[in-house]
Amino acid sequence: MRKTPLLRAVLLDVDGVLLDSAAVHRRVWDAWAARNGLDPDAVWPLTFGRRPEDTVRAAAPGLDVMAERRVLDGMLAAEGDAVPPVPGAGRLLAALDAARVPWALVTSGDRATVPARFASAGLPLPRVRVYGEDVVRGKPAPDCYALAAARLDVPPPVCVAVEDAPAGARAAREAGCHVIGLTTAYGPEALTAAHAHAASLAEVHAALSALGVLPAPGLNPVNGAANMTG
Repeated sequence: MRKTPLLRAVLLDVDGVLLDSAAVHRRVWDAWAARNGLDPDAVWPLTFGRRPEDTVRAAAPGLDVMAERRVLDGMLAAEGDAVPPVPGAGRLLAALDAARVPWALVTSGDRATVPARFASAGLPLPRVRVYGEDVVRGKPAPDCYALAAARLDVPPPVCVAVEDAPAGARAAREAGCHVIGLTTAYGPEALTAAHAHAASLAEVHAALSALGVLPAPGLNPVNGAANMTG
């Protein structure tokens, strides 16, 4: 019987998983849709888990994609960097660092925006970050997750990916990762590519403990001894 590989690295989406950026992005996309005579309610679902240029291609294929990307970048920059963390994000990242679990960001966002937002939210940045511009094909293609695993020097089957959008969950699944679908934006019925689902980052934390990636609550993250320090 083929053995299941030991899971030992974590790959995290950013928007909706670590940063609560929905309000900012909704304002930008609504304004962009109005500027181009599009229905904002039709455009908004096309944005989840995708690079802005891929959303433009889907929503308005007749437009100059890169010109619109520059417009969107300007609109996003005007919103500033004050984006709050998703509840539990700091605790989860601290647990990964304390347990010396390799982790990476895999985002459709860009390197001009994400680091400043992490700093504003008080979240640490890992050594490995894969941005939308790092791959030719964005989510739902698996390229970004394959690249993150390669940069961590681990094979995708030993990685757990956390995603909140169907496109991202599909990308991680097709790369070979074990996928936890965070059901804050979509229900489990939409995140069919996920192997398991969690309603919060606290549940993601518990799932990682159950999978053996993080130590069980109350155990020392390094040697497994009971932590009595409270």
